[in-house]
Formats: sequence, C-alpha cells, structure tokens
Amino acid sequence: MSVIGKSIRALALGAGLLAGVGAAPAQAAGEAIHIPNTSFSFDGIFGTFDRAAAQRGFQVYKEVCAACHAMKQVFYRNLRELGLSDAEVRAIAATVQVQDGPTDEDQMFERPGRPADRFRSPFPNEQAARAANNGAYPPDLSVIAKAREGGADYLFALLTGYTDPPAGVTLMQGMNYNKYFPGHQIAMGNPLNADSVTFHDGTKATVEQMAHDVATFLAWAAEPEMEQRKRMGVRMVLFLTILGGLAYAVKRKIWADVH
Repeated sequence: MSVIGKSIRALALGAGLLAGVGAAPAQAAGEAIHIPNTSFSFDGIFGTFDRAAAQRGFQVYKEVCAACHAMKQVFYRNLRELGLSDAEVRAIAATVQVQDGPTDEDQMFERPGRPADRFRSPFPNEQAARAANNGAYPPDLSVIAKAREGGADYLFALLTGYTDPPAGVTLMQGMNYNKYFPGHQIAMGNPLNADSVTFHDGTKATVEQMAHDVATFLAWAAEPEMEQRKRMGVRMVLFLTILGGLAYAVKRKIWADVH
C-alpha cells in the first residue's frame, strides 16, 4: 500500500477513534446497544496478556493510530514487557524524532528517540491537533480501555461495527454508520481494511484480527500491572483461606471443653 494510502487511513482514524469525537447526538432514550463479549486471553482471574497479540496491536497502533492519537503515559521502554528485546525497543524508539534541549545556547533541537522517551505525540499541542482534525481533539489512548465502558470489548466492537445503514436510516452528511456506537452515526470512517497492515509474524491481517490485537494492546497499556494484581489477589485469597481455617481450628481447640 502506498504511503499516501496509509496516511489517509491514519487520518481517518484520527478523526475520532474510540472516543466518538465529532459524532452524532447520543442514542435515543431507552435504546440499548448490546456490546458482545469478545474472547481475550486476559479475561478472568487467571487471565494473562497474549504477548504476540499485544505486539501486533502495537504495530496497528504505530501504523494506523499514531498519526493522530498520542499515548503520553507509555514509554518506549515499556515495550520490553511485551517481549521485545532491548535492541528492538531501541530500534523502534530511534524511528521517531524527539524534541530535546535547551542546549548551552538555549536552543531546542531534535534527536532520535530513546527507550526512556514517552511515545512521540503526533502534534506539538492541542491547537495543532484540532486544526488537523476539523476542530476535534483526538484523545490520548493511554488509558482509553479503562475510560470507555465495556473496555476492550467495546473497542473491538466499535472497530468491527461498521456496516451499511439499515433501510430507512438516513445518515447526516459526513457521518458513517456503526452499529455499536451510541446513536449509530460516527464521524470517523472505517479505519481498518483487510490486509492494510502486514504483521511481522505472518498472521493474516483481517479486520477482526487487527481490531482484536489493537484492543489487546490498548488494554495492556491502560493496565500493565493487571497480571501482577491478579497474582497477588490469588495469593491473598489462598492466604486468607488458610488463615480462616487455622482460626477456626484454634477456636474449636480453645472452646472444646465448654458446654
């Protein structure tokens, strides 16, 4: 795919990905939208992040979403937690230019990114972001999976929910129909097309696969400590269970002769 094609696709995503920026008014009162449950590896108390899926999701973010959406709470070094090597992280960081300074001459300059840098923002400030997106401000995606009700299920549903409008439904100018978006009319065009990303591991890039993987990546970015928290929770349950059993046994022993 040409660079122009990728840029157009990325800009379409930037128009309102995941946040519904510039969308139609909310759904009619009383109308309920059912978000289907999607099978993610991190579901349940023993769930963990699928590192391969999260790596592919990062690739989708980098090639599609990053043209308009920042992730200011994530550092390039954090990608090591997804199984990337130090060399891979350094190479990824070095692909962007980061403003640094000032120098001794009080001058700012640009340099290749480093693992210690935050993900590079696509715009220097909010005004520039709005100017490039018809007045809408593309939200930061660092914690979008926590900020949206339904989390990763909602993100997957939204990205796969583009269809032709039902008979009798008239879309407002510039709007697109999405069956999982409140009001069903969203300004953002469909950002994902089959094979629009070439995964490094050879996985076929269907729309569903890309949506699933980027939702996994965004869920990890929003809650990277989830696996540690789940492990601690299981340990605490086991500890309290054993402690409760010991307390009961001691109570029976102490009061055994009391009738």
